[in-house]
Amino acid sequence: MSVISKSPRFLLMAALLGGAASVSVSAQDSDLAVQVTDTSPEMVKGPEVKGIISARSGDRMQVTSDDGTKTVVTINDATKIKASSGFLGLGGSRIAATSLLNGIPVEVETLQGGGGLLASKIDLKGKDFKTAKMIHNGTDQRFASNEAATEGLKARMGDIDKYNIKGTTNVNFDTGVSKLSPEAKANLCQAATQAEGMDNALLLVVGYTDSTGPEEVNQVLSEKRASAVVNYLQQACHWKPYRMLTPTGMSMADPVADNSTEEGKAQNRRVAVNIMVSKAVDGI
Repeated sequence: MSVISKSPRFLLMAALLGGAASVSVSAQDSDLAVQVTDTSPEMVKGPEVKGIISARSGDRMQVTSDDGTKTVVTINDATKIKASSGFLGLGGSRIAATSLLNGIPVEVETLQGGGGLLASKIDLKGKDFKTAKMIHNGTDQRFASNEAATEGLKARMGDIDKYNIKGTTNVNFDTGVSKLSPEAKANLCQAATQAEGMDNALLLVVGYTDSTGPEEVNQVLSEKRASAVVNYLQQACHWKPYRMLTPTGMSMADPVADNSTEEGKAQNRRVAVNIMVSKAVDGI
């Protein structure tokens, strides 16, 4: 008789041990490597990590404490991410890994085993998401340079924040709504399948509206559309949250058609799902 546990602790253990046979994060993803060499199944409660998110790379997050100590933890599907009351207006709800932006204060509960730390729970303590997003857009998201890296590798890593767009899927919406149509749902899973077949691919989701209505209303609507797409990609198409760049809403900006016609407005009521690969690793 076999017993399969679905508890978060079991899933966290399985995720860490699944790659425990001499796993190393390559330099093209980050020049701060995490090696796991211990194949022992035993996992124990690790240290609590408090500080500010200072870098993200794939399924890893770096947290810098008040004294400057930098700690790298791994995130997976079983990691619980919750926000303090008032953050993003979520009031303590569980949220996606896409909200783990640079500059956000966090408290991280960890499990330790196999030579690394795995985040079992992440509490987001900051309430000012706009400030964190400004930090995210204006600062380097990469891990700090490894002093042992060669100069050639450093040069190649220099453009890590610049991406090649490998493909774009647009899904459209009716006026004033963020509900996905059956056609849109099918197209989203096709896009996820296409991206899954590409090495190092990430998804960038951007929501838009047509020119109808006030700017502030359209901004909220574009964000709701982007959120609906992200949720469907993750929940129905099984796209991993840590392979998603921070989604955004662009209101009525960047129209793809003429807003003076009904046909043009219909094309502009959209969410663009962009398949992105960093120029630093494209083709490797």
